[in-house]
Amino acid sequence: MNSRRQEILAGITEVAKTHVGWDGVLEMEMRLVEDLELDSLKSLTLALEVENRFRVELDQVEGIVTVGDLVDAIRERKDA
Repeated sequence: MNSRRQEILAGITEVAKTHVGWDGVLEMEMRLVEDLELDSLKSLTLALEVENRFRVELDQVEGIVTVGDLVDAIRERKDA
């Protein structure tokens, strides 16, 4: 994994710990809802706080299933 993806993953980990109570290591293949046990409120909180942290808009979240998908979505929007 390149350094940009690692940086984004670290930011997501920080947001998850601070705002949705995640206490563990995030792996790229982890599923957001199932593995992180996010209900609808926690999913919304994570999305909003990630947008704030990275200053991006996650307008299409349907395709974001895993942590890796989220990392890639943020990277694409930051690099655009």
